[in-house]
Amino acid sequence: MKKLGLNHLAVRNIRRKLFRTVSIVLSVAAVSGTLFSATLVIYSVRRSIAVGAGRLGADVLVVPAQDESKARDALISGQPSEYYMPSKVLDEVRQVEGVEKATPQVFIKSSPLSCCGVSNVLLIGFDPSTDFSVTPWLTDFSGKNFNNNDIIAGDEVPTMTGRTLKFYGQEFNVVGTLARTGMRYLDNSAFITLNAAYKMAAQSGTKALKKVNVTPDEISTVLVKVKDGYTPQRVAVKISFAVDGVKAIASSDVISTVKDQLSKLFAYLLTVGGIVWVMALLLIGVVFSMIVNERQREIGLLRAMGATKGFMFRLLITEAAMLTSAGGILGVAGGGIVVYSFKNLLVKELSVPYLWPSPGLIIALLVGCIVVSTITGIAAALYPASISARMEPYEAIRKGE
Repeated sequence: MKKLGLNHLAVRNIRRKLFRTVSIVLSVAAVSGTLFSATLVIYSVRRSIAVGAGRLGADVLVVPAQDESKARDALISGQPSEYYMPSKVLDEVRQVEGVEKATPQVFIKSSPLSCCGVSNVLLIGFDPSTDFSVTPWLTDFSGKNFNNNDIIAGDEVPTMTGRTLKFYGQEFNVVGTLARTGMRYLDNSAFITLNAAYKMAAQSGTKALKKVNVTPDEISTVLVKVKDGYTPQRVAVKISFAVDGVKAIASSDVISTVKDQLSKLFAYLLTVGGIVWVMALLLIGVVFSMIVNERQREIGLLRAMGATKGFMFRLLITEAAMLTSAGGILGVAGGGIVVYSFKNLLVKELSVPYLWPSPGLIIALLVGCIVVSTITGIAAALYPASISARMEPYEAIRKGE
């Protein structure tokens, strides 16, 4: 009964001052919403980087020296890019100390014309016999059986296994799809054999409305796996010096670039969240101090009727917990909606990959932010609650008149 009476009184007191209630709830919602959305964004980008880096499979990427910035941008933002270098680079890279495996790729951007079934897709020609980047991630398909009319589609390519895709007049059978990584370089790409890529380019002049200008003497990049005992950075430097006209990029350096962007975003969000949290803490403390002053007569009467000091203390703490829990729920709901609604804009403006966390983690973040909001309210109300508990009945009634 005592517990029911406590909750009943707390709800009644909350309803009496609507403006005050709304102010507290909104201030806490701002804190929890900022905390939830910032954590969700940061974790999503970090997860996408980890998954994408693992899926890329290469320790070092070798690209034309003049196209280094274009290659870095393509990896981070995922915009389809075409650049080429002599295919003899592959053999030269394989001779560099520290290189364990090396495999070539050639990039062809799909056309928006009718010769291509899907536009703005990066077609990546790879060598199934030496590849260690694409086929290992296919659970339902073996790269050893990959034919020249087969294609593997990224998650964002609108197709599925068993269907066909048409590029530059050539039809390909979709024999596998890659799981989503959040990195558009992989998700918005389609993989065909090197031979198929060169054949498609050679026949595009007669089969398509747009000709592809790439020959078997050209490749776009060389993916490198380094030997044990060597660091990707060290091997990248060796390749850049040993092979003319190329730039070797350690994949970890690309990841570091994204993490630097991420750190700036996180610092900004953390600063804003900290300021809002301090303001909310002060606001709740001041409001509950005012509540205690306003309700001195009520507190005195309750004490005279038998309410203990502990009961009065718990009453104010319960009110604070109810208000801040409501604010926490409102905040995480609003923060989640904002992040979901503006996710694409965020990815575009910041040029970062994005992969939603698992449902279990999202639920954990939701609960965590609500708990933090509730604890914030309780902490802010501790001092006013202790004052209300120490009031003597007669003195409180007299001062409240």
